[in-house]
Amino acid sequence: MRNRNLLAGLCVTVSALVTGVVSPASAQPAAAPALSRQATAWTGGISAHGHAARRAPDVYGRATYLLDASTGTALLDDNGAERMPIASLTKVMTAYVVLREARTTDQVTITAADVGHADDNGGTSADLRPGERLTVGQLLYGVMLPSGADAAHALARVYGPGVDGFVGKMNAAAKDLGLRDTRYVNADGLPMPGGDGYSTARDQARLAAAALRDPAFEKITSTETYSVGETGDHRAHTWTNSNHLLGDPGVIGVKTGFTNAAGFCLTFAADREGHRLIGVILGEDVSSRRFSTAESLLDWGARATGS
Repeated sequence: MRNRNLLAGLCVTVSALVTGVVSPASAQPAAAPALSRQATAWTGGISAHGHAARRAPDVYGRATYLLDASTGTALLDDNGAERMPIASLTKVMTAYVVLREARTTDQVTITAADVGHADDNGGTSADLRPGERLTVGQLLYGVMLPSGADAAHALARVYGPGVDGFVGKMNAAAKDLGLRDTRYVNADGLPMPGGDGYSTARDQARLAAAALRDPAFEKITSTETYSVGETGDHRAHTWTNSNHLLGDPGVIGVKTGFTNAAGFCLTFAADREGHRLIGVILGEDVSSRRFSTAESLLDWGARATGS
């Protein structure tokens, strides 16, 4: 573990979109293969007033970013501008676009292509079956809680129309939000033969701030478990959020992710001491450590902003 002093007691104000959910690692392996860059720790502390009075927590992985979305201040930036794969954090943009394009009461019929996309590419699923008919709102829970690639594919297919058309809308939304270091190639973050998409920890924090301005998005990402009963249109489903931070004070999301290339990823958010704190961890080697690191960052950020 190496120490790197990245911010010598200075707060960096960023032009962030402000405001303020999450998902089980049970569908993910317990540990990622070693990444090309050794995990490092950053121990330079800052406060929201620019004083190096409080030592920041150690952070690991390839990139970590903590934003005070209430003021637009970056509290911690460790490689926040480095482009890298983000795995299922991609689904945050999927949900953001769908909520702008569709009514949550709209209905979508699941196809064999939706189910096959998840199965054939080794993606996590919401356990959907061809012929099931669910509302957009229900499918968004299937996207964000169990990280269902089948649900994401169905929504992208319908609201592109076509997956390629939907990906175009994702990239257009990224441009509109000023996410200059972000490129999407699908709606779920699964590896693609032609190359993966990419983003940065900083861009993903800004996206989360924008998405959390929608109460419907916040309600979904802050939900720990969501169930739909069996009807003539669909089977019964129960989806559990893979974000282990839910239940901690003020936590409202947002999303987990994992691929071999991306490592373990996490976008997290909480309302603490009158401030909305949003963080992103990319390229972590150990699944559980992203959650413990996030908890430490939220506690530290609350003390810093409250000083």
